[in-house]
Amino acid sequence: MNPSPLISLSHVSKSFSGAGGVFTALADVSLTIDRGQFAVVVGQSGSGKSTLLGLLAGIDRPSEGEVLVGGTAVHQLPERAMSAWRGRAVGIVFQFFQLLPTLTAVENVMLPMDFCDAWPAAERRPRAMALLERLGVADQAVKLPSTLSGGQQQRVAIARALANQPAVLLADEPTGNLDSRTSESIFELFAKLVEEGQTVVMVTHERGAMRYASQSITLADGRVVA
Repeated sequence: MNPSPLISLSHVSKSFSGAGGVFTALADVSLTIDRGQFAVVVGQSGSGKSTLLGLLAGIDRPSEGEVLVGGTAVHQLPERAMSAWRGRAVGIVFQFFQLLPTLTAVENVMLPMDFCDAWPAAERRPRAMALLERLGVADQAVKLPSTLSGGQQQRVAIARALANQPAVLLADEPTGNLDSRTSESIFELFAKLVEEGQTVVMVTHERGAMRYASQSITLADGRVVA
């Protein structure tokens, strides 16, 4: 008997209402992603990529359909439970890093552990340092984000996303603010994390990321087309 997929979307639609009427960002999307996959979601701007990631993270809720992550019916979670679940179950990497500017690199990585109280206080700094070491930026631990390069900041952000050992790492255009060489190193880093057992779902415009993917999902006009 095959294990159930880590992520399952069943007939998911998401619509937004605005001054111009109703806009459908996702329309009847069904897909599964197994554990240990490097799933790359591609498509043009407006295809629904970021909306899909927002639903997986519990930041948005579907207008219709079901979203299951690690056996949790994310679409049914009340707001308080959603926040607690998100802090432990998913790690999110953003295009513009979103590191707190007044905290050092290691303090930024410790932050999710502090919020979720996921690790004993005495273990948080050593764990954060171990993650920075794993990401190749331990020598930047006591520096503020403003003194780091874009690639270094993104590596710190990835370490922060891994802080609470999430089941899935979600990356929204993580190389969109980086040069091509640094982008390549980030793709290689994600691929290495997947080899170590991490599940990664990455949204990107960059077709070059596809050669690292173990699963590819192409969206167009809110629908899965490949």
